[in-house]
Amino acid sequence: MNEAECKVYDVLDELSINYVKHEHPPVYTVDEAKKYWKDIEGVHAKNLFLRNNKGNRHYLVVLEENKSADLSGLSEKLGAGKLSFASERRLAEHLGLETGAVSPFGLINDHKKAVIAVIDRDLAKHEKVNFHPNVNTATITVAYKDFDKFLKNCGNEVVLI
Repeated sequence: MNEAECKVYDVLDELSINYVKHEHPPVYTVDEAKKYWKDIEGVHAKNLFLRNNKGNRHYLVVLEENKSADLSGLSEKLGAGKLSFASERRLAEHLGLETGAVSPFGLINDHKKAVIAVIDRDLAKHEKVNFHPNVNTATITVAYKDFDKFLKNCGNEVVLI
């Protein structure tokens, strides 16, 4: 287990958040991960790290894995200007993550609170949600109410859409 993953478990333990860890081979896309998710309870998420056209605003978009992201519609809802995927350098700089391991748990590495978390409000309809623990070799399950507690603890701006 690497340092990035250990840090997630440390934060969850500090917040008294229960989780279940599911290990699997490295996955880089939702489609790759689906074969390992079949026996995991709860809804799975797709996580996108985006930036505005000026590069001065960054967004972590977390939505149900079966939904597609309409970047122009999202841009309009957020009043963000044109959105595009942020570079690997920006991902590492702001969330301390690598491609394939994008997760809301990366917010623990955003010490400047510069990333806006954009959360699909439909996730709250599920009792349990699943995310990578900042590595793409595991998935962890937490209660949605605990995910919300985690987000509040991070202190980043959160937008429900």
